[in-house]
Amino acid sequence: MRGHLEFEQWVPFPLERVFELFSNPENLPRIMPKVSATRLIALNRVHPSGILSEKAAGVGSSIVTSFRIFPLLPIRSRWIARITEFEWNRYFADVQDKGPFKSWHHRHQFEPETRNRIAGTLVLDVIDYEVGFGWLGSAANSIFIKRQMKNTFAERQHKLPQLLA
Repeated sequence: MRGHLEFEQWVPFPLERVFELFSNPENLPRIMPKVSATRLIALNRVHPSGILSEKAAGVGSSIVTSFRIFPLLPIRSRWIARITEFEWNRYFADVQDKGPFKSWHHRHQFEPETRNRIAGTLVLDVIDYEVGFGWLGSAANSIFIKRQMKNTFAERQHKLPQLLA
């Protein structure tokens, strides 16, 4: 079962600041919902060429995280992601090398945007994924997975202004 989700959020912070937060994988546990108890297990950071930021993870970086699949249970899952696309202050994309999905591609895009005469940044997330497991995966996606991803991004939208302040 293939899925496609898109999320967008405008924040009243400069593009450079927003991109720097997202391009640093060490911030991932802070961005994720607290109930997921996301942990950064390992990071093989490849610095993007020509970029002064020491924290950005460019193409070829791999990120290993651990998180709770079901928020109230202690069962954890590992996720190994790899950065496959990167353009400073514009976008980056990651794919799942190993984890709970059959396939996963997440593109993070950032655009400067002014609203009500306030300069800010539009954060766009485009996710294409496949659950796998045939009809069982389709049912899980309909009942649980899609809703959990929407909740994850809703919580991130709530947290993001506080993280950037």
